Amino acid sequence: MSRTEHATAGGTDPVRTRAPWLRRLSFTHVGVVYVWLALVVLFSLWAPDTFPTTTTLRSVLNGMAVPGLMALALVVPLASRTFDLSIGNAMGLANLLVAWLMVSCGWGMLPAITVTLLAGLAMGAVNGLVVVGARIDSFIGTLATGALFATVGSMLSQQTITGGPLVGPFSDLATTGVLGLYIPLFMMLAMALFIWFFQTYTVTGRRVYALGFSERAAELVGIRVRRLRFAGLIVAGATVGVAGVLLASSVQSGSPNIGPPYLLDAYAAAFLGATQFGGRFNAWGTVVAVLLIATGTNGIYLIGGEPWAQSMFSGVVLLLALGMSNLEQAIRARSWIRAKARQQRRPQNAVPAA
Repeated sequence: MSRTEHATAGGTDPVRTRAPWLRRLSFTHVGVVYVWLALVVLFSLWAPDTFPTTTTLRSVLNGMAVPGLMALALVVPLASRTFDLSIGNAMGLANLLVAWLMVSCGWGMLPAITVTLLAGLAMGAVNGLVVVGARIDSFIGTLATGALFATVGSMLSQQTITGGPLVGPFSDLATTGVLGLYIPLFMMLAMALFIWFFQTYTVTGRRVYALGFSERAAELVGIRVRRLRFAGLIVAGATVGVAGVLLASSVQSGSPNIGPPYLLDAYAAAFLGATQFGGRFNAWGTVVAVLLIATGTNGIYLIGGEPWAQSMFSGVVLLLALGMSNLEQAIRARSWIRAKARQQRRPQNAVPAA
């Protein structure tokens, strides 16, 4: 008996046994990769002298480090159905805090970075207390805490902080690397690897997905829902704290208004990444989505596009991500209905041949 005949006789969908690698390469599974390749071809034809170069490649890869960390900060909370709209202002506060401590307070680099990272954890804890402790909807609660973080930043300084301490060893954090690829990029990839391992190979990671699927069902099987949501917000706060330090090192300054523009790109990448590699919030889908957005924004800049075009591109990507997510759910629902219909049409007394 052939493999397909055996699958049919045994009640298994034969289509699923033919070529699994074709499903893995389908547009619904890795569509972002195909869109990214199309953008590369488009911009290479549009700007052949500037876009298809190693300089542009390094610029795209290095430029996706901070946006990538911001997007990855959302993966664990969103996987548990928890929104964090404070990450833009939280990252801005971390960026400003490390510069303020080093320039205005005269602190050394290591103490300033340590306190800033602890502040990132504290901001995550504040979000956890508001969302989990006070049981306020995450969408509203983190919007409010984000406003508080912005207020604290304005209290520290209402103008951009620059100075000698931000140049030298501190700025080397963002300009040291291998083959033109800098430390922040490798830190972003390390964070993606950690989240991937956590979600794929740990019991807690599986429980986070279960929580995102159904909070009530997760509670019924004994999962500590409140603890997981709190921990997810802590992870987000710590990650944006790292992003704030790296951004300050990269631009050699701290600004109270630098964080909020990263919010849209982060959510666009997180939701677009959720349509890839299995249809749920995941690390590598998010990284590929960040690569797509970074390629698009760099390409628009190189062809002489207006500054507003880059923001419009991010907005369009977010809308497409939501549309692709709905389309994928519709396709899966239709496939499930067809599979059930095929199963009902099969003879109930069919016995696999020997």
